[in-house]
Amino acid sequence: MINGQLEVICGCMFSGKTEELIRRLKRASYARQKVQIFKHSFDNRYDELSITTHYGLKLPTVPCREAGDIIRGIERGVQVVGIDEVQFYGELIVPAIEEILRQDIKVIVSGLDMDFRGQPFGAMPRLLTMAEQVDKLSAICSVCGEPATRTQRLLDGHPAPYDSEVVSVGSTEKYEARCRKCHAVPGKPDQGTFHLSPQMEM
Repeated sequence: MINGQLEVICGCMFSGKTEELIRRLKRASYARQKVQIFKHSFDNRYDELSITTHYGLKLPTVPCREAGDIIRGIERGVQVVGIDEVQFYGELIVPAIEEILRQDIKVIVSGLDMDFRGQPFGAMPRLLTMAEQVDKLSAICSVCGEPATRTQRLLDGHPAPYDSEVVSVGSTEKYEARCRKCHAVPGKPDQGTFHLSPQMEM
């Protein structure tokens, strides 16, 4: 019996999230477990009927627009469910995944933990706290070559302003991986500076 458990693969763009998801799902298939894969129908960058990495690795998938479509689409006897780009589904993906887990189905999801502004993306924070296993992947900063954990959106080759739309599907023509230092968001509200109070000073 496979107990329902949740694995979350997160990170910035170009960090290999979908590649890792595909690797785990293939491993489950090799173990003769019945696997079913879903992705948001909004993500049609490479193939509408497959989850696809930026390097062309792919697996057949079921495109779904809403979290409820995933519940309705699960086939009898499925033991492992994979969901790619989970951040696109909004808050309703949380109870949907909980329902799948109650059926003793293992769920493996991948997605962006932060949007291009460097802020938590969709329901990902809740999924991270729910998960039995969390893996945060990094990429290589396109500016300095250091480990990258941020997604940089570009408009005409320049950093997109803070008030740009949050969801905008694209690949290397629109996004770069960047480290904290090189990540730029023009117009981002000032978060202020932290100062130690006299009681907190060492």
